[in-house]
Amino acid sequence: MLKKIVFSLAGVLLVAGIVLAAFVYWAMAFFPNNSGLEKLRSTKAESLAYLQSSLPPTRGKILAVVTSVRTIGTSGKVTGYELSELARAYWVFTANGFAVDIASPQGGEPYALLDEDDMAEFDYAFLNDANAQQKIKHTFKLDQIQPDDYIVVYFVGGKGAMFDFPDNPVIHHLASRFMEQGKVIAAVCHGPAALVNIKNADGSWLVANKKISAFTNAEELLLMPEAKTVFPFLLQTRLEARGAQFMAGADYLEQVIQHDNLITGQNPWSVWLLAEKTVKQLGYEPLPRRLTAEENSVALLQVFQQQGLSAAEKKIQKSSAAFSGQLVLMHSFVAAMRGNLPDMFKLIILADSTRAI
Repeated sequence: MLKKIVFSLAGVLLVAGIVLAAFVYWAMAFFPNNSGLEKLRSTKAESLAYLQSSLPPTRGKILAVVTSVRTIGTSGKVTGYELSELARAYWVFTANGFAVDIASPQGGEPYALLDEDDMAEFDYAFLNDANAQQKIKHTFKLDQIQPDDYIVVYFVGGKGAMFDFPDNPVIHHLASRFMEQGKVIAAVCHGPAALVNIKNADGSWLVANKKISAFTNAEELLLMPEAKTVFPFLLQTRLEARGAQFMAGADYLEQVIQHDNLITGQNPWSVWLLAEKTVKQLGYEPLPRRLTAEENSVALLQVFQQQGLSAAEKKIQKSSAAFSGQLVLMHSFVAAMRGNLPDMFKLIILADSTRAI
């Protein structure tokens, strides 16, 4: 009997190993091969149709603020600002006729968090653009900027923002001044950490009674279960404690909330919409732009969540747009991490469906 059990177990493990190997082989098809990755890495701004139509920078100046923090507290984990959250907004602002300056609490060159799994052509175009790189490698120190020079302040995300944004007196002065003057304040992901400790002249919290979106507790704790002890606070919890009307959207999908001149986004997948809402708030119609494969996939995943697999597959069949099967596959892993096996398998099927395009 023991031999039968051992051999049966060995057979099960062998089959499981074969299935796992087959799955890994299948999943790797969603990632660019070496030649494809090299081509992507060499993307230039001038090769992108959207940026070829850029308007001259005559509509005013926007200040993007990034974190100067490189490690997460005492954990030693490397962080920094999120490249995609800076790059994609930078291109929208630039294409629509705005000059963009970049500042950080310490000035100089801040550390960029690069995740090639999430990077696409506009991110690499930013890395390969001499003007953009000059700005990010030599950021203005926050206390050297003149607030009246800018019509928008944009707080870029990145976990480091949780440490050097909340209690920075220059950020407090900048945001308070912009709020008083009715100028646009935009922030995404961890960027709204800039606003959590600011008080109005009457002693009330700046964010009180304002609709706000930011990286949610659910998103934070799934990827970093120890976040409660690593960060000084959880962003959603702190915003709610300050009286904000926190608007949580679906995890890792687009969510942008506008409350008067305050425009906030939940996560990196919200940057495109946030930037274009900012342009609209300034009184301009955003330059026409072909949606990226990532944006199309976010919309696809929203259909999946709201209407199910069949409706999502029909969306693919009716569309000639490009989709990112890699992003859909990531959501299948998220479902697995949450123990939602039915959705995991459905999302694997959906990811496979994107390959038919």
